Amino acid sequence: MKSPKIYPAIWFNHNGSEAAKFYCSLFENSIIINESQTAVTFELDGYYLMGINGGPMFKPNASISFYVECDSVEEIDEKFEKLKEDGMVMMPLDSYPWTARYAFLEDRFGVSWQLNLRAEGNTNQKITPSLLFVNEKNGKAADAVKLYTSVFNKGRSLEMSHYGPGQGNTEGHVLFSRSEIDGFQFIAMDGPGVHQFDFNEGISILVSTEDQKETDYFWEKLTANGGEEVQCGWLKDPFGVTWQIVPKRFMELISSGNPEQTKRVFDAMMPMKKLIIADLEKAAE
Repeated sequence: MKSPKIYPAIWFNHNGSEAAKFYCSLFENSIIINESQTAVTFELDGYYLMGINGGPMFKPNASISFYVECDSVEEIDEKFEKLKEDGMVMMPLDSYPWTARYAFLEDRFGVSWQLNLRAEGNTNQKITPSLLFVNEKNGKAADAVKLYTSVFNKGRSLEMSHYGPGQGNTEGHVLFSRSEIDGFQFIAMDGPGVHQFDFNEGISILVSTEDQKETDYFWEKLTANGGEEVQCGWLKDPFGVTWQIVPKRFMELISSGNPEQTKRVFDAMMPMKKLIIADLEKAAE
């Protein structure tokens, strides 16, 4: 099964397969695509995700959540009940000024979900990652949308609304937005108040690149103006959002079925920041 160009990756404490199977039980048309000791890929109602069995180093948090459009009261109630088991409810399932039924909660794996009862005429996709810009980043959502839609092909803003007077945040900050980059949709919002979470490696956005030229392009664009090179193809953009820039060739080299080759490629990757395809191929040989 072909993976999309851009998709979310969730960091788990060695229980990615357990989480993926739990999520697949919640959504129709869901499937585990591939499982290994290090990662699991799966689709939830056609939406592609990766789970990384990385250990306790990083944990997902509410800065990036998954916004789910539920098609009935029964569906939203059922998903809420199952996701809240051993989790934490941040906004209870109830009616709010912007929707008839909504909840914001964290599941037992630390992943956050926004459940919304789909309004009549709403044709948005079932699952969309939602980025919440809080604390000193409150007010930066529009700038992030502008950056992402300028860097990627077919970048466009689909909708954007702003806070008005007396709405609890600085007038003009982003109340809600939905954008698309190379077929990947995301929500971006500014969040008022003081929060104990921020963007981290717990949820990253993976970009699959065709060659070294494209790898270099995304690496340079996303680390410019205050971004940060991390390690193993990981970086942080100027807003602190974590991205993985991963050449398709790397995935081919570690999927050869040859354990010794896979180990050599991983060993070569570990000291790298940006991934260099030629050096990975040399290690494979």
